[in-house]
Amino acid sequence: MTFRTLDEADVQGKRVLVRVDFNLPMEDGKVTDDTRIKAALPTINNIIIQGGKAILIAHMGRPKGTRDEAQSLRQIVPAVEAALGKPVAFADDCIGPEAEKAIAAMKDGDVLLLENLRFHAGEEKDDPEFTKQLAALGDIFVNDAFSVAHRAAASVVGLAKELPAYAGRSMQKELEALGAALTSPQRPVAAVVGGAKVSTKIELLSNLVTKVNTLIIGGAMANTFLAAQGKAVGKSLVERDHLDTAREIEEKAKAAGCMLVLPVDAIAATEFKANAPHRTVPSDMIAQDEMILDAGPRTIEEVSALLEKTKTLVWNGPFGAFEMEPFDAATNAVARKAAALTKDGKLLSVAGGGDTVAALNHAGAADDFSYISTAGGAFLEWLEGKPLPGVEALKQAR
Repeated sequence: MTFRTLDEADVQGKRVLVRVDFNLPMEDGKVTDDTRIKAALPTINNIIIQGGKAILIAHMGRPKGTRDEAQSLRQIVPAVEAALGKPVAFADDCIGPEAEKAIAAMKDGDVLLLENLRFHAGEEKDDPEFTKQLAALGDIFVNDAFSVAHRAAASVVGLAKELPAYAGRSMQKELEALGAALTSPQRPVAAVVGGAKVSTKIELLSNLVTKVNTLIIGGAMANTFLAAQGKAVGKSLVERDHLDTAREIEEKAKAAGCMLVLPVDAIAATEFKANAPHRTVPSDMIAQDEMILDAGPRTIEEVSALLEKTKTLVWNGPFGAFEMEPFDAATNAVARKAAALTKDGKLLSVAGGGDTVAALNHAGAADDFSYISTAGGAFLEWLEGKPLPGVEALKQAR
């Protein structure tokens, strides 16, 4: 293990600063989705059961170094208490007298939430003075927020240099899953990459072709690859200024011995709306007034057959306009195939990214994937092969 975990930490009687991701969706001052709170429970419970003092630090929104009550973490306390099943104290600041007083009042096994880190400009700047003020509040630092691991912030990088640093359970689980998927995977490895634009995923695609055996391109970005091959794609969404980029990625895949898979057929319609009149056609025979809205049945069969021969799958992005019926068919079918293979113990499947999570939930396949990351930016940067400051800090602390 290249980083220390909670298994190696003696937390009894210690003040444990725990970086969590509590940047939660809110409506009328109430939390509408507590997934991220639940993800932090194993770490919090581990600390308090062993008699540690769990001091939770987090950010919400982008207050840019000024106090904004609409982005105060005070409003999430009821949701944290409900998930944890015990009282959670709150301090009106994350440093200084307010925080010190609240921590001094803690008993072993207590939980305290400090106010939004981003109310101080020093958080996002990784300011050494702000870091020292934070570090003075704890004896141990636990990072349990992979979703901010790509940020070089005081509570992500700075604290790991000032205090004995450990990965929390959620962070540990994420890093182990990602390592099994790309760092030391069982082969053959396949990646599904979908979404609208090649331009937003150039680094991702360029990295993946050197790491995986098969790269399956879906979504509107597949249109750009098809157009780059000279195929007629009608009025489908195509990035005409990135046709050369698509060709370069294809050449890079060939050089790396990576098979690049594009849709062989498509579901085409003249309108972008649910249940629009549509037809199934070869992917190079789209009429001028039509647009590709999903991959077709032959593509589903081809990809499903490839998954049968695959040991490890990384998935980012849908195959089509999955939010609209019937253009969710390819995403649903391939997701369910991957889920079934995973359930049967034949495939390790790791997925991540906002649209991806929504698409797999829509397909009813998410629960059977090996691991689904909700991290967004950090997950994408990891796929791109970039070192993540928060992870590097934990490795250096080791």
